Amino acid sequence: MPRSGDASDPGLGTHLRAVAADTLELARVRLELFTLETREAFLRLAALAALVVGGAIALSFGLSFLAVFIIVLLWDAHRLLALGIFAAAFLAGGWVLLLLARTYFRGLTDLFAATRGEWQRDRDRLLRTPPNPAQKGGTP
Repeated sequence: MPRSGDASDPGLGTHLRAVAADTLELARVRLELFTLETREAFLRLAALAALVVGGAIALSFGLSFLAVFIIVLLWDAHRLLALGIFAAAFLAGGWVLLLLARTYFRGLTDLFAATRGEWQRDRDRLLRTPPNPAQKGGTP
């Protein structure tokens, strides 16, 4: 007959297997959350890159043709003024877009926030000391 404190006690073994199974299931769920967030972040960045590239190409062609049109229109009277205005406008627009891109990329630090939050909650739960059953009943 096994003693109650023996490591071969079926109750302890069953409990340890249950804890191991719960731990593995918790790790599996967290890994699935991480892969889901990774996939979403990748799709978001790919869509953003496609939009930025397409928009940049369209704006570049549009602004270039507009600049050429106005310069040709003002060729006899104010061609240098027109060239200077367009050069300044393109440089200012490029500078503003670079500042916006920098601001956007600084905001990407929130990637995997849900996964990090779940891992922190799991860590807090695991490190928390379980309540003493003798204190709940009121009898020592």
